[in-house]
Amino acid sequence: LTMTMTMRTTTTRTRRVDFGSSAIRVTRTAALRGRTNANDAARKRIHTEASNKPTDTMDMGMDMGMGVGGTKRVKVLRKRVLVCKASASASSASGDSSSSSSSSSSSKLVTAGYIALWYAVNVCFNLTNKTLYKSFPFPWTVSTVHVVVGAIYCLVCYGLGFKKASFGRPITGEELKKISGPASMHAFGHIAANLSFAAVAISLTHTVKTLEPAFSAVLQWSILGTPTPLPVLGSLVPIIFGVGMVCASELSFNWLGFLSAMFSNLTFGFRAVLSKKTMSDVKDLGSTALYAYTTVISVVLCAPLALIMEGQALPAGIQAAVAKLGWAKFGTYLFSVGLFYHLYNQFAFNTLQRVNPVSHGVANVVKRIIIIGSSVLFFGNILTRQTILGTCIALAGTA
Repeated sequence: LTMTMTMRTTTTRTRRVDFGSSAIRVTRTAALRGRTNANDAARKRIHTEASNKPTDTMDMGMDMGMGVGGTKRVKVLRKRVLVCKASASASSASGDSSSSSSSSSSSKLVTAGYIALWYAVNVCFNLTNKTLYKSFPFPWTVSTVHVVVGAIYCLVCYGLGFKKASFGRPITGEELKKISGPASMHAFGHIAANLSFAAVAISLTHTVKTLEPAFSAVLQWSILGTPTPLPVLGSLVPIIFGVGMVCASELSFNWLGFLSAMFSNLTFGFRAVLSKKTMSDVKDLGSTALYAYTTVISVVLCAPLALIMEGQALPAGIQAAVAKLGWAKFGTYLFSVGLFYHLYNQFAFNTLQRVNPVSHGVANVVKRIIIIGSSVLFFGNILTRQTILGTCIALAGTA
């Protein structure tokens, strides 16, 4: 019995010796894996909860028995979370500022596009209009044709479904009353400008009309209560002086052309200020729609005045123009000048919606530089030195 127990003990010891190293390795490996998995799971929980409550991560790590090493890891994780959040907020603020800057640049680009179209179409209108007057000197009738063609254009666009390019939407009776004010000023100013175009050279009319910012500044202050900065008021002095020089030396000067241009300045100044006020009072009606309704109201005002002023002489004038130009050319002139007139005024209204009345008046004067130069080249008008100097001084006042 003693020998048997001794043999069993020896066998047990032998087995322990043979398999001891493997068991130790297995045991150590399992322990390491367990610790690694536990640490990974704890680290994930800490990271998740730290992103929500970064100030509580240290206490959480201590409660889970992480010890000193775990606490250090929690601190590192906390710093990383805070850095990530700071980076996210910085990138968000940067994105907001970049989007705001992009929106501002896009708005300026659209405004510049409207101004460019306004200038280009206006040059086409002035050259075609003056050419028509040489064969058909009936400014009251031609003024009516301008707005009639524009009204037809708006009706066709609206009928085809292009509502944003015409009337936009129906208006109420109260809105019609608000629009009628600037529309009437537009109609009367339009007739006055055409009386001046027919009576004198285009260059003289547009030089006199450089005074429009002066009228706009006074009317803006008296109606809207908006004062004009002193530098802008100071720039009006050379404009007035230059216009005086031109009028004193212009070969084609006459009082009808001069006074008509001045009356046009007054009425268009009223139009700019009242239109700006109407744009703020009438909601959900864009500048294009506002001008479409202005055109229709202008037809109602211009047509009766044309019949009163030129009705008796109109048949003979039409016959003379047809004999000189032919029906096709005469009709083309009337239609094209009416379309040019409507489009350039539509672009002018689009511009007015984006700038204040005085800036709009100054942009209008810059437009006149282009028109005066193109008309002199196109018609070969003779300008004296005093006329050239006065024109330059008047235009320099708008810079």
